[in-house]
Amino acid sequence: MDRQLLSAIAHRDHPIAAPISESNLDRLLHRAALPERARILDLGCGAGEWSLRALELAPTAVADGVDISPHAIAAAEKAATSRNLSDRMTLHTMPASDFSATEPYDLVLCVGSTHAFGDLKQTMEALGRFVRPGGLALVGEAFWERPPAPETLEAIGQYPELAGTVETAESDDWLTIYAHVSERAEWDEYEWSWTGTLTRWAASTSGPDADQALEAAREHRDLWLNGYRDTLGFVSLLLQRRTP
Repeated sequence: MDRQLLSAIAHRDHPIAAPISESNLDRLLHRAALPERARILDLGCGAGEWSLRALELAPTAVADGVDISPHAIAAAEKAATSRNLSDRMTLHTMPASDFSATEPYDLVLCVGSTHAFGDLKQTMEALGRFVRPGGLALVGEAFWERPPAPETLEAIGQYPELAGTVETAESDDWLTIYAHVSERAEWDEYEWSWTGTLTRWAASTSGPDADQALEAAREHRDLWLNGYRDTLGFVSLLLQRRTP
């Protein structure tokens, strides 16, 4: 099954696409305190929920959303239209690492998508090309709350602890001005939505795609419940670029 389609289906009931609640997402965006006519860039935007909520909170802002998945971009287009925001949001179907812009942005979002640039450090270097001096980045990244079991580490990969994550994010002329560490309830809501939505879709569909989707949901749930639950953390960092 197309992995991009699988991901788009799994996130239908949780378009934030990260272990964070609506209220905490809004709190992060309020802390950004965007100026009038702010320019927003969402790299790896998925269904666009982060940038759409930013547009709702900043009525004069405009946004660009970038994602490699045509399924995610289609969902973002539909959401923008239904919320009367399509005239303020421009969507681009392409790899985030290939996107370029002629004007800087006041806020650049990259939540759960640092792999598009390689790792967190490379992401912060890339964001520096888009954010104006004194502007902001909102970056969501995983970290290990405690050392994982060897099989969990092998399945998910290397991450530092929270302090190391913050240190890496600040390594290229960035300063952390606020952050939110996802709580267990936020993780549970995200994971049950991801696995449950995909399972429900598979149960109402037939054929090899349904079988593969159900297998993916079960594998994901097993890795979560028996592997990284209460071990893997997620932090959303609001960072300001130093003014030269």
